[in-house]
Amino acid sequence: MKVRKHSAPVDEGGIDLTPMLDVIFIMLIFFIVTTSFIREAGIKVNRPSAKTAQKEEQATILVAISPQGEIWIDKQRVDIRGLRAAIQRLKAQNPEAAVVIQADQNARAGLMVEAMDQARLAGVLNVSVAATPIP
Repeated sequence: MKVRKHSAPVDEGGIDLTPMLDVIFIMLIFFIVTTSFIREAGIKVNRPSAKTAQKEEQATILVAISPQGEIWIDKQRVDIRGLRAAIQRLKAQNPEAAVVIQADQNARAGLMVEAMDQARLAGVLNVSVAATPIP
């Protein structure tokens, strides 16, 4: 007489995807949060004041011009000849971006106009100059 033992079903070793999905979800949240921060130009400038200054709500590319004529974009110093390429690179990352030029009140007006011209040549139509609002 043969005795048959009932064996437990064989576990086929399936992979549990729940921890992997949790990690991917957390990474997705991290990247969404970190990309929504405003980029800084790289230097702090003393902006001129204006009564009609308005806050720009759209995602922006910031260009800073120091009193010494230095141009900063994305925390890197660039020459006026390289400004157009730098703006094009940042515009490729965010096609809806506008350019805001933060010129120091003691910076040359001619350099600011050249920077605005380079931004328009880079394909950005929305170019503005930053000012501090007067209360």
